[in-house]
Amino acid sequence: MYFGGKGSILKHGKDSYQYVVGSLEQITEKILPHFDNYPLISKKCADYLLFKEAVNIMYANKQASLGITREEFIAKIVAIRASLNLGLSPELKASFPNVIAIPHPNVEDFSIRDPHWVAGFTSGEGCFFVNIFKNSTILGKTGRLVFKLTQHSRDVELMNRLMKFFGAGKIYKSRDTVCLHITKLEDLNEKVIPFFEKYKITGIKSKDYSDFKKVAELMNNKAYLTSEGLEEIHNIKIGMNKGRL
Repeated sequence: MYFGGKGSILKHGKDSYQYVVGSLEQITEKILPHFDNYPLISKKCADYLLFKEAVNIMYANKQASLGITREEFIAKIVAIRASLNLGLSPELKASFPNVIAIPHPNVEDFSIRDPHWVAGFTSGEGCFFVNIFKNSTILGKTGRLVFKLTQHSRDVELMNRLMKFFGAGKIYKSRDTVCLHITKLEDLNEKVIPFFEKYKITGIKSKDYSDFKKVAELMNNKAYLTSEGLEEIHNIKIGMNKGRL
């Protein structure tokens, strides 16, 4: 309802849904003004600028005010698409072998100006989970809390800014992703949990955060040192994240 009831909710795969706005008029009237007023911070901002350019070209063409041929119109859209997200699909590359992608906008400002943005970003891209693993103690295993934020590897600078924002954590990189992990119980107690108590998580992830807090309290009370306490932590863990579905 935030965008005035515009768009549709569509099933996407086994465990997910998508919110989709496909109407050119609705995108122009609702979506573009929102992201102009509340700019994206990650590298996705560059994709938004390309998307906005394509929308404006399509809207002008629909209003017959662009003044170009159909072939020129298609060439402009394909050139933008070639630079957007992951570029052209193999099928489009085969259909437009001579296309020259327009330059990708250079986005350098990763300043985090509003803590509410961090809460919203976490609601979409974050994860609160419990890791139970083997160790050399009498019980043979223990538990650990992990707060995790993940993005495409191109957004490593954003992850660095988020690590600085929380004043905690480590950055882990793989070929395609970059993650911020905060695992120290002291940091979770003093920085992460107080932050999300003030700036609320929304959606189903708020339930994972609530369970995360329960486990944090158990960890603070050294429950992981007893078999009963560890079992209680495990029972909370199996109902979190995908276990909640």
